[in-house]
Amino acid sequence: MNQMTKMIDRMKIRFALLAVTAVALGFIAISPVAAASDESDVRSAVQHIFDQLKNGQYEALYDSLPSSSRGRLSRDKLVQGLRRSQNMFQLQRIDIGAVRVAGNIAVVDTTMYAHVKQPFDADGKLVVQQYLIKEDGKLRVATGDTATINSFLKNNPTFARKFPIKKTRAFVNQNGKWIEIPLGGRRT
Repeated sequence: MNQMTKMIDRMKIRFALLAVTAVALGFIAISPVAAASDESDVRSAVQHIFDQLKNGQYEALYDSLPSSSRGRLSRDKLVQGLRRSQNMFQLQRIDIGAVRVAGNIAVVDTTMYAHVKQPFDADGKLVVQQYLIKEDGKLRVATGDTATINSFLKNNPTFARKFPIKKTRAFVNQNGKWIEIPLGGRRT
């Protein structure tokens, strides 16, 4: 196995961990009450969660999880998993792209940038489609909660046809070019 293949294999592992962080981002709910019909509120919600992740405010993130997610994931498990990831990469910024809203559902195209620290020194990005739902009067990011997303899409087939779930994509910057790193299975 040559050096480049080994490096790419290591990058796949690190980006898989970055993907786990993205999924954790998806489980997290936003505290302030927001109207799902207001694109600026949706953008603000996504930015707020990213900032909490970036700043290591994991305890606060858990307190904002939807009840279905809290039932499946303990506070300690979420917080410990996210703390372990701090030594591997540092989130830098998020680009929030197109926002589409229909009733209590919104979908947002995002690109998260991070600096990968271990086992190599490189910049990476993760292209993730965020799904948000309005639950108990609050806007909640449900990207990693497949059961919740599928339920809402099943109950809203027109929205589901227009905005199907997209596969998460990871990239690493090599010599000024973004090279895609396969993450494995499909996100559905």
